[in-house]
Amino acid sequence: MNRNERILMLILAGINFTHILDFMIMMPLGPQLMRIFDISPVQFSSLVASYTFSAFASGLIAAFFVDRFDRKRVLLFGYTGFIVGTLGCALAPTYGLLMMARIVAGLFGGLIGAQVLSIIGDTFPYEKRATAMGALTAAFSVASVVGVPLGLYLATQFSWHAPFLLAGSLAIVIHLLAMRFVPKISGHVQNYQPGKAFDAYRNILADKNQQRAILLSVVMMLGHFSIIPFIATYLVANVGFTEHQITFVYLLGGGLTIFTSPLIGRIADKKGKFPIYALFCTLTLIPVFLITNMPPIAVGLALVVTSFFFIVVGGRMIPMQAMVTSVVPARQRGGFMSINSSIVQLGSGLASMMAGLIIVENVDGSLQYYNVVGYIAIAFSIAAIFIARKLRPADENNVPVPQEEPVTIAVPAVSPAQ
Repeated sequence: MNRNERILMLILAGINFTHILDFMIMMPLGPQLMRIFDISPVQFSSLVASYTFSAFASGLIAAFFVDRFDRKRVLLFGYTGFIVGTLGCALAPTYGLLMMARIVAGLFGGLIGAQVLSIIGDTFPYEKRATAMGALTAAFSVASVVGVPLGLYLATQFSWHAPFLLAGSLAIVIHLLAMRFVPKISGHVQNYQPGKAFDAYRNILADKNQQRAILLSVVMMLGHFSIIPFIATYLVANVGFTEHQITFVYLLGGGLTIFTSPLIGRIADKKGKFPIYALFCTLTLIPVFLITNMPPIAVGLALVVTSFFFIVVGGRMIPMQAMVTSVVPARQRGGFMSINSSIVQLGSGLASMMAGLIIVENVDGSLQYYNVVGYIAIAFSIAAIFIARKLRPADENNVPVPQEEPVTIAVPAVSPAQ
C-alpha cells in the first residue's frame, strides 16, 4: 500500500474498531446484564438480535440510494447516527431503553459496515483486496485485545454503561478525522441512472453469482453468531471462568489475530481466496466443537482453544469478504453490499435468537444444549465451503462485465503545523 492508501485504511480501521467494539462488548457483558436486569437467555439474545434486525432493515432501505451519493458522504451520515445510538446505550437506565438504543445503533451501524466494505472494493483491485481486508480485520483484533478488555474492566470497576461511553467518545474523534482525511469516492456516481432505484434488487435476481455470495454470507453468519453470543456466558457458567477472566479470552485471542490477520490476507492474495477460505473454514470446526462441548477445565487450557478459535474464525472471514465484494462492479457495489449486509444482519439475528431458544439455563445457572448449537454451527460451516467454491469475480460472470480500474484516492496533505 502507498501512503494515501495506508491513511485511508487507518481511518476505515478506526471506524471499524468502534463499530465492532460497540457490537462485541454486548457478548462478554452477557453474564452481568443477565444478572443486573434479571433476564433469561432468550431475553439477552433478543437484546443482541435487536441490533442485527434493525441493521437488516436499514440495509434494505439504503440499497435504494447509496449508489447515488459519494461514499464518504454516506459513511459520515451513518457514522453520526451510530454515535447517537452508542451514546444512548451509555445513558440507558433500563432494559427497555437499552433495547431502543441498540436498535438506533443497529440502524446506522449496518449502513457504515456496508460502506466501509464498498470503499475497499472501489479502492483496491481484486489482486490486493484480501490484503486490504486483512488490514481491516486487524481492527477487529485491536477491538478484541484492547477495546473489549478495557471495556470489561470499566464495566466491572464502574458499570456496564462505561464501555459504550468509551466507544461513543472514540467514535466522535474518529468522525472528525474522517471528515478531514477520507477523500471523496464518487466515480460510481457517473454511471448512476435516475429512476433505477430498484436496480440493485433486479441485478441480484438476475445474477446467480450475486445470489450465491449473499447465500454464503448468510450461511456463515448462521454458523458464526449462533455460538458467539453465549461463549462468555458458557465459560463463566459451565467451564469455571470468573467474569474478570473473560477479559483474557479477548486479550489473547485478539492479540494473536493482530499478527495473523494481515498475514492471512497476503497469503490469500498470493495463493487464492477460495483455497485459503476453505482451509480456515475447515480448521474452524475444531475449536467450535471443543468450545461448545467444553467441561470444567483449567483456564489456561481453555484459553488455548478460544485463541485458536479467534485465529481461524478471523482467518476465514478475510478471503470470504474479498470474494463477496468482488462479485459486482463498482457501479453496483454500494447497493449490493447494503443488501448483502442487511441480509447478513438478519442471519446474525436469527442465529442469536435460534441459539437463545435452544439453550436452557439450569437451576444452578449453567447452560444446557450449547453443544447442539455447536453441531448446527459446524453443519453451516461445511455448507459454506461448497457455496464459496462457485463464486467468481464480476469479470468472470457468464454475462461479461467491463474490467474496472481501482479508484484513485487523494488524501489531503498534512503540513507540519497541523
